[in-house]
Amino acid sequence: MTTVTPFLWFNDNAGGAIERYQKVFPGTEVVNETRMPDGTLFVATIRIHGQDIIMMNGGPSHQLTEAFSLSVGVETQEEVDTISDALIDGGGYQDNCGWLKDAFGLSWQIVPAALMKLMSGPDPVRVGRVNAALMQMKRIDIAGLQAAYDGAES
Repeated sequence: MTTVTPFLWFNDNAGGAIERYQKVFPGTEVVNETRMPDGTLFVATIRIHGQDIIMMNGGPSHQLTEAFSLSVGVETQEEVDTISDALIDGGGYQDNCGWLKDAFGLSWQIVPAALMKLMSGPDPVRVGRVNAALMQMKRIDIAGLQAAYDGAES
């Protein structure tokens, strides 16, 4: 069976990233791991909510960039806030339009279902207001998006 699995190259902190992701996403499991003769982690596969991700400590020759991100679909503002805060804790930062970079250099998008619903609405004027509001946000504010869709002044 053919599979497609994200493969992430870390300098030397894949183990720390795995520990963080296990805390942020309960139920995350280490599917397998390969260790160097000295016992340090070389490659591991983890499973987050059914998605396998391979992570390697490959050294500094390749860096993670915003050209690749993991998207997390959520329902509530509480999930947006909790997951975002947990991922940026310890040296990450919140970026525009719900994107963030965690302390390990991996980019994430925290995407509430409401955003997709509002952006796919039938009225292009309302969708335009949602898009304009989104472009002004760092962390996505579901109530702010809904207010923009409804035409409420902010």
